[in-house]
Amino acid sequence: MSKIRSINPATEEVLAEFDELTDREIELKLGSAQSAYEKWRLVSFRDRAKLMTKLAEHLKQNSAKYGELITKEMGKPITSATAEVEKCAWACEYYAENAEKFLSEEPRKTSSEESFLRFDPLGAVLAVMPWNFPFWQVFRFAAPTVMAGNVGLLKHASNVPQSALAIQESFSAAGFPEGVFQTFLIGASKVEQVVRDRRVKAVTLTGSEKAGAAVASAAGEEIKKTVLELGGSDPFIVLEDADIVITCAIGADARLQNGGQSCIAAKRFIVVQSIYEEFIEQFKLNYEHQLVGDPMEKSTTVGPLATGQILADVARQVEESVRMGAKVIIGGKRRGDRGFYYEPTILTGAKKGMPIFDEEVFGPAAAIVAVADEAEAVRVANDSELGLGASLWTRDLDKAKKLAAKIEAGSVFINEMVVSDPRMPFGGIKKSGYGRELSEFGIREFVNVKSVRVSRPKKPSGKPAVE
Repeated sequence: MSKIRSINPATEEVLAEFDELTDREIELKLGSAQSAYEKWRLVSFRDRAKLMTKLAEHLKQNSAKYGELITKEMGKPITSATAEVEKCAWACEYYAENAEKFLSEEPRKTSSEESFLRFDPLGAVLAVMPWNFPFWQVFRFAAPTVMAGNVGLLKHASNVPQSALAIQESFSAAGFPEGVFQTFLIGASKVEQVVRDRRVKAVTLTGSEKAGAAVASAAGEEIKKTVLELGGSDPFIVLEDADIVITCAIGADARLQNGGQSCIAAKRFIVVQSIYEEFIEQFKLNYEHQLVGDPMEKSTTVGPLATGQILADVARQVEESVRMGAKVIIGGKRRGDRGFYYEPTILTGAKKGMPIFDEEVFGPAAAIVAVADEAEAVRVANDSELGLGASLWTRDLDKAKKLAAKIEAGSVFINEMVVSDPRMPFGGIKKSGYGRELSEFGIREFVNVKSVRVSRPKKPSGKPAVE
């Protein structure tokens, strides 16, 4: 029987291991989900909200415990891990307060005596989630999905099984009925089996392009709705009138958050030539002040990468780019011989064709690109198959808003680093995926938008019906 292991990336110690679910166990869980849905869909928004609020309270009360679990399991610095759990509580509170408003019946004016839209739940929704934000990625799906009257099934990344089980535990602790939210400890080979099950009505996935294509293909053959968030190579555009000190300080945080293991981390720094040298000097200073070390220490700003494979991937991307002409001005190699640490790295001379430009680099390596002006900056920013987030830095806000319209991304942040927020829709375009999470757009992804028209019986007009 296959084992699912939890490994501490700071020490390479095996923390725990679990047996993968058998086909029989999967069947029982799917049956439980269907039974739970038949009852949960009839529960009022008010009663759902009471439980979701209790869940938020539970997360806040246990943020230190869950934060420590996140840190030990995937290496996120402890302060960030605790903040992640607290952000999940915010999402729960947000949807407890707003779900009914977002899904209330909407009147429409037609020739009928009464017309309106309903937003009805679909059933069991499967979430295939990544390890980099092991709680937040799940809750930004789970809170709206469950508040809409659906039930949630979680197939989490195989390197964070303890986080996956803790999330299921948190739903139980808050009082949600059995089967409303369940964790499936299964490997990638069994995902398609669950996707194709008739009781699963929709699928959401955050992960690689390859994984997204495979899940979407299986779901498409079954005619099931999907939402995909497949990562990004986010541009961080710096125009000549930007405040360099502030821009570089936030830029370093934007690249190094979560050790660079974030879909919306800044990855390609596109800088106008007139301030290029000044930017590099200031940006390097911010890198030099980073504290790399034990993620359980509150002073640590950059912890280990989550797995040995991710470490190897980042090393390859840097080394290949250097062979193609990029220059390392800080970092550029593994740190130490125990734990999956990689030095915070800056590369100049990045260009199209290099892995650090073309691929999503999931580690603390920043690629800096020089451009002649703002027009070229936008062109280079858009010269990517990905389009998740973008950040634009300038004192001219009117210009920035006009340029934002030209940038191909799901979100553009002006003089801010890209973040996710329950109040704003989150998602990408191009090969970064489709559909949206969060806000009213996110909760409406997995509902049946049902048109209802009401009239009293009357004699037919004799005119032919037009479809």
